[in-house]
Amino acid sequence: QLQLVESGGGLVQPGGSLRLSCAVSGVSGFTLDSYTVGWFRRAPGKEREGVSCISATGASTNYADSVKGRFTISRDNAKKTVYLQMNSLKPEDTAVYYCAASRDWGPTLRRYAYNDWGQGTQVTVSS
Repeated sequence: QLQLVESGGGLVQPGGSLRLSCAVSGVSGFTLDSYTVGWFRRAPGKEREGVSCISATGASTNYADSVKGRFTISRDNAKKTVYLQMNSLKPEDTAVYYCAASRDWGPTLRRYAYNDWGQGTQVTVSS
């Protein structure tokens, strides 16, 4: 079982930027390059939805249409950290953002593919 901790959320004005981080840890010998990692979000009154994901080596990425061109996912396996750079933020981006890891799937935004989840970080976009 992995532990994932999100950070970097906060309050930002429309058009602003935030960078979220997901620090991943595990038992002795754990290497992040064995896992696909994804970002998901849950807005008030809505189901959790996939935002972006990145393959184990970083060679492949996937983005929801709603964030394509504005968000960028990246990873640093040596630091065991995955990032989500969010630019041109909109009020509809307001949500709790979660990172999750998949040991068996490539870069998919399907929730069922992910085994371990963080507790989330709040992002609020408001003027």
